[in-house]
Amino acid sequence: MEAQPYVIVLFGATGDLARRKLLPGLLHLYQAGLLPQARIVGTSLDDVDLDKFRTLARDAVDEFSDSDPPQDQWDAFAELLRWAPGDAGPEGLATAVHRAEADLGGEPQVLHYLSVPPKAALSVVQEIEEAGLAPRSRIVMEKPFGTDLETARTLNAALHEVFREDQIFRIDHFLGKEAAQNILAFRFANGLFEPIWNRNHIEHVQIDVPETLGLGGRIGFYEQTGAYRDMVVTHLFQVLGFVAMEPPTALAPHAITEEKNKVFRSMEPVQPTDVVRGQYAGYREEPDVADDSDTETFIALRCFIDNWRWAGVPFYLRTGKKLAEGARIISIAFREPPKSMFPEGSGVGSQGPDHLTFDLADRARLSLSFYGKRPGHGMRLDKLSMQFAFHEAPGAEGALEAYERLIYDAMRGDHTLFTTAQGIERLWEISRPLLATPPPVRIYQPGSWGPNAIHQLIAPNAWRLPFERPWRESTNLP
Repeated sequence: MEAQPYVIVLFGATGDLARRKLLPGLLHLYQAGLLPQARIVGTSLDDVDLDKFRTLARDAVDEFSDSDPPQDQWDAFAELLRWAPGDAGPEGLATAVHRAEADLGGEPQVLHYLSVPPKAALSVVQEIEEAGLAPRSRIVMEKPFGTDLETARTLNAALHEVFREDQIFRIDHFLGKEAAQNILAFRFANGLFEPIWNRNHIEHVQIDVPETLGLGGRIGFYEQTGAYRDMVVTHLFQVLGFVAMEPPTALAPHAITEEKNKVFRSMEPVQPTDVVRGQYAGYREEPDVADDSDTETFIALRCFIDNWRWAGVPFYLRTGKKLAEGARIISIAFREPPKSMFPEGSGVGSQGPDHLTFDLADRARLSLSFYGKRPGHGMRLDKLSMQFAFHEAPGAEGALEAYERLIYDAMRGDHTLFTTAQGIERLWEISRPLLATPPPVRIYQPGSWGPNAIHQLIAPNAWRLPFERPWRESTNLP
């Protein structure tokens, strides 16, 4: 089937996200043949014209793209770019989009990508409405979607005055990653693991996303949000939904979304006593940060899903800035055998329970750890593992990056990897106890793994990161 013509309107086209991800991603979609008939209309309040926009896009590709396009290919992509001056208002935007539509002919679909700060989102929605561009269009909303239940409801209500729910795509780039989607394949395409994917066989689950980077130019944004609003509601809870969902009736957007929302409806409210908040030493000396700022740059929490499959199984989530390593893992800890027949000193249980680990990093991997006999005399056991590297699989070199996949899914109207108004409001609802009475922030040193209280939070278990046994880097994994 021939691809539908598309006009992609990129709000905030000169911003950091557009430079790092969106413009290089659109080029890759074009190179992959997924934008055969398209125009890309950039707009922002910066003093930029079309030539400057094309130069900015080229510089972004040179700095952030994994590939160096041949000159003729770049020239062809550059011809897709258009510019709408932000100070020209709705009329200027409408003129630029209609010209792009006329270039393509027929009735192209329009995709509005709002790469703008959260406080600017509603003004952009109003501009789209005043420009008459809401019909026959879809809109991609960046995180965070609100900062509490009330603001999320207000934002949803305002959006629904202009767009239907099926036109709205609330983006979470974590779910666009190849490894995150492999959770669905791993669970539901194999008869080996789904029968044990429950409270009878799983002791706990960890979703761990530490970051080594600081906040850079996002200090002002973080002062209004903090790590919980920025990362947990938007990213980590969405990943939890994929891990914990029941088998959908079909591999279709509505069926998957419904099962994920069932998980959110079953989640117990997040209690302050199950949360550790942290702030890296020196944060209060950052520009534009108050001397007594209570903003968390780190958060770890324990949460529970009150349903038949997961009752009593704790889910531990952790994320923060300026930590010891940067990683994105999901770790499933299986229950240990009820009784051991092995002699004392055999090594059984000495290195923790068996784990299934999904690494969601760019070089995504999967590992299953278990005990096995050490070669030689006697019964000594060691922790062994089977590992699979997704980036070494056939076809991996041509796979779409997370933002690229999500843009393409939004163009196709596929909501599988996006959240809904119902889902996001439920997550803010279970967050109310924590947001109402957050525990005090604890200072941690940059380069550490966070405040020491995280160990009491997860006791008698232990955090998987840092790994005791590093990933094997061999290209010939068994």
